Amino acid sequence: MINPSILISNSEVSGPGGLFDIGATLPLVAIQFILLMVLLNIILYSPLLTIIEERKEYILSHLAEASEKLAQAKELTTQYEQDLETARKEAQLEIANSQNIHKEILDIELDISQKYIDNLLETISSDLLNKKKTALDTLDSSVQALCTEVESKLSI
Repeated sequence: MINPSILISNSEVSGPGGLFDIGATLPLVAIQFILLMVLLNIILYSPLLTIIEERKEYILSHLAEASEKLAQAKELTTQYEQDLETARKEAQLEIANSQNIHKEILDIELDISQKYIDNLLETISSDLLNKKKTALDTLDSSVQALCTEVESKLSI
């Protein structure tokens, strides 16, 4: 079996060239890192940032347009509600006026009809009274004639 402590002790480097050995490769690695950062910035990050910025501007402009349209819609809604309310009030006034006019017309026609019926009743009553009077007069004269005839027959 392999002992891990033997492996660790054998892997240790004694002297120069350890983990943090600063030599000629460190500046070379730093230059490569900076060069890679510049290339990535030019090739990848700059176009990506411009696309993100354009998208941001696009979204903001559309949000501004949407809020303007929403404000216009609210204004139109309030205006239409006010117009609707005034139209309702006008319609109610028109209905009330129409009802008053029809009531007045009905009252006038009712008065005219009542006067006509009163005159007709009065005419019929006077006509009936006249007929009654003539009938009574005729009946009285007939009764008188019958009475005289009965008397004449009884006296014979």
